[in-house]
Amino acid sequence: YIEANQDQAIIHMDTVEGNKGGSVLFTITFTSSLFMLAFIRERNTAQSVIDIFNDLYSVLGHEDFSKLFQVTLVDNGTEFSNPLALEFNDEKTRRTKIFYCDPRSPQQRGRGEKNHEFIRRFSPKGQSLDHLTQEDIELMVHNINSYARSLLGDKPPHEVFRFLHGQDILDKLEAILVPPNEIILNPSLFIK
Repeated sequence: YIEANQDQAIIHMDTVEGNKGGSVLFTITFTSSLFMLAFIRERNTAQSVIDIFNDLYSVLGHEDFSKLFQVTLVDNGTEFSNPLALEFNDEKTRRTKIFYCDPRSPQQRGRGEKNHEFIRRFSPKGQSLDHLTQEDIELMVHNINSYARSLLGDKPPHEVFRFLHGQDILDKLEAILVPPNEIILNPSLFIK
């Protein structure tokens, strides 16, 4: 499908775990810009992903959501075990197309995995995420999205996303561009 529809926007969705049994992050990466959204969840359940997806759909509206989430690529984790609840809204109108990666093939979601490397600067693998709030996660993501990338011509994901989708969408997502000299990409960001 992707080969036949190469002009469609592709989203990578995934989970970043802290310690086993603790809070996790649900991440969404817009592959054309590397722009990322992240949401803290107490448990890694399908319903928690559906709830976040529905909230985003409500914030963006059908037209904007469907433009941004044309093709959604996920792994075979249990959090993505109800694709119909993600693909269709409450009125049974399609809002995205869900596709699954091959098992043990993280390279098929390479851009999302690359963004996870930035998250690990804040919270190394195996470290608990339980102490973080959604406000902390949003602050972290604002900093990651403001960090210039060579892959994007030394532009930050925030700026590329704005060029592709407009400031109105960024405003709906409450995305903030952090000035380059104020970007923090380590746990000191959470010190209050």
